[in-house]
Amino acid sequence: MKKIIIRGARQHNLRNITVELPRDKFIVITGLSGSGKSTLAFDTIYAEGQRRYVESLSAYARQFLGLMSKPDVDAIEGLSPAISIEQKSTSKNPRSTVGTVTEIYDYLRLLYARIGVAHCPVHQVRIEAQSPERIADRIADEIGGMVTILSPVVRQKKGTYQQLVRDLNHEGYMRVRINGEIHRTDEEVPLERYRKHDIDVVIDRLDTPDRSRLVEACENALAKSGGLIIVTDSEGNDTLFSATMACPVCGITFEELQPRMFSFNSPFGACEECNGLGIRMEFDPDLIIPDRSLSIADGAVALYRNFLDGYRSQYLAAVARHYGFSIFTPIGEITEDQYNALMFGSSDRIKFSMNMKNGDAHWAHTGAWEGLVPQSERLYRQTQSEYRKRELERFMRISPCPKCHGKRLKEKVLAVRVHDRSIIDITDMPVAG
Repeated sequence: MKKIIIRGARQHNLRNITVELPRDKFIVITGLSGSGKSTLAFDTIYAEGQRRYVESLSAYARQFLGLMSKPDVDAIEGLSPAISIEQKSTSKNPRSTVGTVTEIYDYLRLLYARIGVAHCPVHQVRIEAQSPERIADRIADEIGGMVTILSPVVRQKKGTYQQLVRDLNHEGYMRVRINGEIHRTDEEVPLERYRKHDIDVVIDRLDTPDRSRLVEACENALAKSGGLIIVTDSEGNDTLFSATMACPVCGITFEELQPRMFSFNSPFGACEECNGLGIRMEFDPDLIIPDRSLSIADGAVALYRNFLDGYRSQYLAAVARHYGFSIFTPIGEITEDQYNALMFGSSDRIKFSMNMKNGDAHWAHTGAWEGLVPQSERLYRQTQSEYRKRELERFMRISPCPKCHGKRLKEKVLAVRVHDRSIIDITDMPVAG
C-alpha cells in the first residue's frame, strides 16, 4: 500500500471528505482557521492509527493505555501505528537549550559519563588511577601538618539518612560531618527530606609525618566511599583526592564520571564563575553615567530616577563635597580619582547629613561610600522584585564568562573527551552537515 486513503470523514467540522495521502512523504496540511486541519490530522488519522495499535495489544497491556474512541469515518486504508508530537511553547529559562528542552542532552551526558576519557586540563595527559600510598604522599607533601581524613558517603543527595548514621555508629565510626558540621554518630541529627545533603565519615585525625597511619586512613576512606577522600587541613580547607582518576604530572584529581557532572544546571558541573550561564552580567559605568557632559544635579546618574526628589541628592552631595567637587560639576570635568571614588567607592570615612523636605527631620552619620557600581550589584542581589531586576539590568553589559568562555561547564569537565571532542564541542556542531 503506497497511499493512506480516508473515505467519508465526518469528524467534528469535516463534511464527508475523501482524501488520498502518499505514504513515506512529508505532508503539510494548510488552510483557513476552522477548516478542519487539526481534525483531519489528529482527531481522524492519528486517533484511528493509535486506536488500532492499542487494540492489537493484550488485555493486560491495554489496561495501562487509554483507548481512543473511533473517529467518525467510513474507512481508512493503509494506516500504520501513529504517534503525535505535542505542540508546546518553549521555555524562557536562560539555562535552556535545544538539547535540554528535547532531552537529547541527557543522552549525551550519559554517553560521556560512560565512555568519556578524562584528561588533565593543564597538561592534556590522560588521567590515571592513584594508589593509597601515592595519595598519602601527596597529602604529606601538599598539605602537611594536622589533617582530618574523611570519606564522603553522601554527596548532594536528598533524604533524612538517620538509618545511615545509626549504621555508621554500629560499624564503629564515632563522628560524621553533615553539611559541613561535625556530629557524633550516636546523636539524632534531623535532616530535611527534600533538601540535598553531604555526609562524610570521619576516618581519622592525624599528623602527616606518621606515614603508616596516614596510609591506613587513606585505605579505609577509599574503601568506605568507593574511591574518594576528603582531607581537611588545620584551617578547615577541604581537598578532594581520588584513587581512580588523577593527573600523573600535577596530581589534579577527578572523581568518577557521572552524568550530573556534565550538566550546567548542577553544581557538580556548572562553571563556578558564571554558575552555568556561560555569560557574565556586569554593571557598566558608561551605562550608569551615559552622558559625562551632565552634572549629578542635571541627572547624570541614569541609575537614579527622580534624583532631586529623594535623599540621594544629599547623599551624593556629601560624596562630592568630600572628594572636592560639586554636584553641579559636569562628570567629564572631574579627575580620574574623583570619578573612581564616585563609581567604585572608597574606604574613606564621609560625613553624611540628610534633611527631610519639610525640615521636620534631620539625620546624620559617618561611614564609607560603597560606590555606584557596588551599590547596584548589592541592590540587584537583594531585590526579590522581577520588575526591579529588569530595571537594573538596563545598566548591565553581557559578556562571555572569562573562565569557561561561554561553555558553561567546569574546566575539568570540559577536559573529558570522546574522540578528542568535549561534550560542548558536540553541542556546538550544526545539525545539518
